[in-house]
Amino acid sequence: MESIVIAEDLHYTYEDGTEALRGIDLKIKFGEKVAVMGANGSGKSTFFLHLNGLLKPQKGRVLIDEEAIDYSRKGLLNVRKKVGFVFQNPDDQLFSASVKQEISFGVLNLGMSEKEAERRVEDIMRELNITPFADKPTHFLSGGQKKRVAIADIVVMAPSLMILDEPAAALDPRHSRMINEIIDKLSDKGITVLLSTHDAERALIWADRVIVFHEGKIAGEGPPDAIFMDDALLEKTNLEKPAVLRIFDTLEKEGVLRPGLKRPRSMEELEHYIRERKG
Repeated sequence: MESIVIAEDLHYTYEDGTEALRGIDLKIKFGEKVAVMGANGSGKSTFFLHLNGLLKPQKGRVLIDEEAIDYSRKGLLNVRKKVGFVFQNPDDQLFSASVKQEISFGVLNLGMSEKEAERRVEDIMRELNITPFADKPTHFLSGGQKKRVAIADIVVMAPSLMILDEPAAALDPRHSRMINEIIDKLSDKGITVLLSTHDAERALIWADRVIVFHEGKIAGEGPPDAIFMDDALLEKTNLEKPAVLRIFDTLEKEGVLRPGLKRPRSMEELEHYIRERKG
């Protein structure tokens, strides 16, 4: 079994006539780190909502672990054990009185014993540095704290696939780094991660593959460096080329760097090339 997600000819139109998905065919491999990009309204979030059964395709189908989603109550519960979804706005997800109750809610609903649930919740809170505000009401949390609790909500249920919709949106740099570190830990554990982001620098450094949505279709997919060197695709979808690639191109054209170097994925790699050249 290679693919955790298979989407076949997905179509979905909202009641106002918006064609959100217009024939999506896609496979996500186990353990992949996938950055999903595209302008607002391109279909990313609608696609995500199909992967855990919150939306049902009007045409086509979704398979999780190579089994078509069963939209009965039992079938959806089974899917949501495997597929965790962290919403862009954590207030859409958090509803319990305290942080600890919030994180406990999902695992208890899955039928886990109170003792086992408590052990797992304590472990997750410690791992994500949530313990200091475990008894605090969720509505009193800062934006960064709410994001961590929203992620803990899902991680505690040990899904095979994590979907994160703009997890660093509206966060300051410090909290953005904390969320990115949490996502890195999820990937290191072998969890398949789908990350919706507008941050080209992050996608270049982190992702195994970038998928670009445009007007309800997939406009491009491939390794990050290939996607971000496709100027026609970037212009069509209003994406920016990461700064490290723009600087690398300029240095190569100006003869500062020797031709044929592998494109860097971070500023650290580019700095290494420059130091090597000076040496």
